[in-house]
Amino acid sequence: MKGIVLSGGSGTRLYPMTRAANKQLLPVYNKPMVYYPLTTLMLAGCREILLVVNPHDVESYRRLFGDGRQWGLAIDYAVQPRPGGIAEVFLVGRDFIGKDRVGLILGDNLFYGDSLPAVAERGAKGSGAVIYAYWVADPSAYGVIEFDAQDR
Repeated sequence: MKGIVLSGGSGTRLYPMTRAANKQLLPVYNKPMVYYPLTTLMLAGCREILLVVNPHDVESYRRLFGDGRQWGLAIDYAVQPRPGGIAEVFLVGRDFIGKDRVGLILGDNLFYGDSLPAVAERGAKGSGAVIYAYWVADPSAYGVIEFDAQDR
């Protein structure tokens, strides 16, 4: 399975910090934020990774990750000219994806917990789409996932 990290946004909610630095490159504890979703994809078994970034930050990502060889990865880059949503990432990355299965994670999503390796691996081995979410008291403050009666 291949992995895609979407880091193409402009980070406007964190201005003025993100006027000078990409949000996903800002530190969380002791490493850039984007390391966390990349690690999640690695736990799911992804070794071919596409980083989808905005045109202003692609060189910063290349300096940070290179081709990924130092972590046993093959990292490619694609530019999303302007924020176009999650679905557009599959169009931007269609040549990378080809006919392979793919896992997509947002560059600012941090998943954690003792069961994370097992959950990531189980999702990677399943069929169909798997959505990971977390219950929160006020979902209107975040992206909201809704399912119909057929779990679609």
